[in-house]
Amino acid sequence: MDLLAASRAFVSVSEHGGFTVGAAAAGMSQPVASRRVAALEEHVGERLFERTSRRAVLTPFGRDLLPAARALVRAADVLLHEAETARRRPWRIAVPAVCATAALARLVADARVLGIALDLRPAPPAERQELVRAGRVRAAVLAVPPDEAVWSVPLGAATATEPAVRRLWLETLRPGRTDQRPARRLWIQPEDDVPHIRDPLARLRDATGLRPAQLATATDLTDAVAEVLHNDDLLLCSPDEAARLGLHWRPLGELSPARGFALGAPDGGDPHTTTTRLGRALARCLEAHDVPASGPHGPEPTADRKAPDGPCTPPASPPPPTPPPTA
Repeated sequence: MDLLAASRAFVSVSEHGGFTVGAAAAGMSQPVASRRVAALEEHVGERLFERTSRRAVLTPFGRDLLPAARALVRAADVLLHEAETARRRPWRIAVPAVCATAALARLVADARVLGIALDLRPAPPAERQELVRAGRVRAAVLAVPPDEAVWSVPLGAATATEPAVRRLWLETLRPGRTDQRPARRLWIQPEDDVPHIRDPLARLRDATGLRPAQLATATDLTDAVAEVLHNDDLLLCSPDEAARLGLHWRPLGELSPARGFALGAPDGGDPHTTTTRLGRALARCLEAHDVPASGPHGPEPTADRKAPDGPCTPPASPPPPTPPPTA
């Protein structure tokens, strides 16, 4: 027996003095109201109404039970109201600050189709972690190593001029003894200033003989792009970012860094629910998909695609007198 539905029928019939009017007021048919009241009477073991051809009059037992039935119905209505209010409350989610405005707008629109209102908080990795720890968001897209990731985004090097190579080898950035030009730098933007991306690049820098300053961390993306455009430096980024910035992207030759993302929630939260409902929309927002076959500046090859003719192996060490093509 549905105790709440039976109590609702009982209260409405008692307040309106009859099954027909009481059932209509409760939004049910008269036969349904009669069955529910009869089931409640059987459940409690006493008659609730004295039935006549025109009216339903409460028995003494029914009058004693009516206040409790009213309290149950009121409590259920409050619960349903609170549930609806909670359902309409925006989901506050911390997302990478690197996400493009158009991608964030698409995420919000996709969530609305699912009946979810989003309150997005773009932030760098450390701040997203802190928002989760402090319980200030429902969930956060956290930066994690690729082997722990739900979504993964490949990273490579972007340059202002199109390189004539399939891959960009950091070894080719090593300045020669007689080179008078400033050493070219690889810029790491704040989103990628995390140990599982930064530390392997630092080890590679040292192993290939680059200067310490040739691996630089930018305070923001704008400054990093300005250095790329002005000084012919390189930017560590995804293929989609390079396309938006008007840069030319290539994978790195020595290693294949990637952004890894997974949802985290405060203690007691359930990131799986958010992942299940918004997983595809979040993947689009994070641009977690295969490298596109082409972009505004021509092919953007990966290891699995044919690339423009150019060196496919790193130069010998020590470098020959005539250096190999560089970005």
